[in-house]
Amino acid sequence: MLKKIRPETCLGILTIIGVLLLATGGVRKAVKMQAVSGQIQTTVVIDAGHGGVDPGKVGVNGSLEKDLNLAIALKLKECLESNGINVVMTRETDAGLYEEGASNKKQSDMRKRCEIIDAAEPALTISIHQNSYSSGSVCGPQVFYYTHSEEGKEVAGFVQDAMNEQLEIERGRDIKSNDSYYLLKRTKSSIIIVECGFLSNQTEADKIVTEEYQKKVAMAICSGVIKALKKS
Repeated sequence: MLKKIRPETCLGILTIIGVLLLATGGVRKAVKMQAVSGQIQTTVVIDAGHGGVDPGKVGVNGSLEKDLNLAIALKLKECLESNGINVVMTRETDAGLYEEGASNKKQSDMRKRCEIIDAAEPALTISIHQNSYSSGSVCGPQVFYYTHSEEGKEVAGFVQDAMNEQLEIERGRDIKSNDSYYLLKRTKSSIIIVECGFLSNQTEADKIVTEEYQKKVAMAICSGVIKALKKS
């Protein structure tokens, strides 16, 4: 026969349950607040495009995209880490990520980048690049996102707005969707590609080679990323 539970026992059990529920809710709230303040480390991957035998775009001033990408990526790393974000880099030197004996070094390089990104399981990946166009008058940063990623689109918007504003772009460009770029298609987590400027534009090419402007670009990207992470 089951024993009859006393009223005071029931009251005690209910009290304990209530305390536990309040405590759990408090923990969730605390975690959320910590996440917003940056106390809980979120992982972001920074991908400096090209490298090694692949120079990327060559500027009208002779600058190499691979060098500019890395310079900005390292400054972005410093900015994000100063805000409590854990950063994983796909490369931190001039070396490419391809296997030396690979018959198709570009494909080998891209596969390795995807492996690093997926292994890190990041909240976001930022791939740094420089743009180019047949007309030298075209200028301004532009952020790409995967067509089928609403989260990527939202992050791209934050970063694009920050760059347009902080880099004082006279006619700011809009974010652009893409479903053909290798990294956008092949990575499992949210990713954006940031084209920092046009190396085919003399004014922009001359600015992007300076450390001062590189830092300004990195700070703008960092600002947009932090806003996006806090909102999520």
